[in-house]
Amino acid sequence: MGQLFGTDGIRGRANTYPMTCDLAMKTGQALGILTQKSSNQCVVIGRDTRISGQMLESALAAGIACAGVDVLTAGVIPTPGVAYLSRAIESCGAGIMISASHNPYYDNGIKIFQKGGMKLSDDQEADLEKIILGPPIDLPEKIGTIASANDAQTRYAQFLLKKFNFQKKGRKLKLVIDTANGAASFCAPAIFTPDMFDVSFIHNQPSGTNINKDCGSQHTKDLSDHVKQVDADAGLAFDGDADRLIAVDETGQQITGDTLLAILSKFAKQTGKLGNNIVVSTVMSNVGFGNAMAQLGIKHEITGVGDRKVLARMKETGAVIGGEDSGHMIFLDEHTTGDGVLSALKLIEVLLETHMPLSQLAKVMTVYPQVLINVDVDASRPDFTKMPMVANAIKEVESQLGRQGRVLVRYSGTQPLLRVMVEGSEESLTRQCCEKICQAIRKSL
Repeated sequence: MGQLFGTDGIRGRANTYPMTCDLAMKTGQALGILTQKSSNQCVVIGRDTRISGQMLESALAAGIACAGVDVLTAGVIPTPGVAYLSRAIESCGAGIMISASHNPYYDNGIKIFQKGGMKLSDDQEADLEKIILGPPIDLPEKIGTIASANDAQTRYAQFLLKKFNFQKKGRKLKLVIDTANGAASFCAPAIFTPDMFDVSFIHNQPSGTNINKDCGSQHTKDLSDHVKQVDADAGLAFDGDADRLIAVDETGQQITGDTLLAILSKFAKQTGKLGNNIVVSTVMSNVGFGNAMAQLGIKHEITGVGDRKVLARMKETGAVIGGEDSGHMIFLDEHTTGDGVLSALKLIEVLLETHMPLSQLAKVMTVYPQVLINVDVDASRPDFTKMPMVANAIKEVESQLGRQGRVLVRYSGTQPLLRVMVEGSEESLTRQCCEKICQAIRKSL
């Protein structure tokens, strides 16, 4: 990671470096210069519902336009919608999504897609960062225009729906959808329509400050309650920028991202659509996921945390399905990036084709108890492996768990947190082990 770019773009508290209007404008200028050099004519910008979104959109658009490149603003739209537009619009040289994903409303971020809808490579981010942090940019005489892409949500919805034919499946699923007061709040009703589904929406009234607040993919209690109240077939929860999906089955039980990935991978294999018989997941995936892939006879590739690393391994191996336990799933034969709405539609397809309840489908995988605790750290990110107390605690826990569990300690790529994850065969023991490591970290820091 560089000075600005983390595992998923530039991120921080809005109005605080690096998420300031000044840096956003410089980022726009830098991207405009690179876009102009590649002879592309415009950059598309989307955002989620955070109160700071329009402010940063204006700064980015101004920077791009003063670098001589046109801007198309897509308004509130999911991150994968921006990725789609950046390859669907022929003159588009890049796409920008303004979002901090699942973070609270006071954070924001800048995610950049290159022409064709892929996120920037490490080298491309490094090139962009040099321009942003370098001397003042020599601006051209030409000035770009700024216009609204009024059909952006419609185009994205049509792109997704043309892949499915739910109206001919013979029955309507009863669904509850939680849009996290975020980017999917406005486009979801155009995708999950009454003619195809018996659907109700919750947390779809964004105020600018309620995105992800006690709702969405990280907080599914409300969704679970609604599913049970209306006797729905399933509940579907997105995060703030709708690139993640977490589900709730008909009993109100939350289904993990790993379990969703296992369900969709099994169906893809059964229908002959699992490229190279490979699925990619990260080191954060549950032990049970690897066991499930082995039982299904599917090759399992493991990579580092982050959708870019998942995507890179997918391209290396020819896999078409990959994802993270967070619910971030990539279907490379359908889209260039993780898409929570696409994942939801694919899950619906499995429910309709198999005529099995989600609770039954979820039995494809046994989820080992997993405890994840975040420890606040300062920006210096000290090397915890060189702290004797921490190293000893990790060693003791690993010895105690043996082959029935594992430990993973890593810094967050987007927040000042040290993440401690422990898996084991029994919940209380797993939590005790995780707390033991966290306590050693707190004392050492």
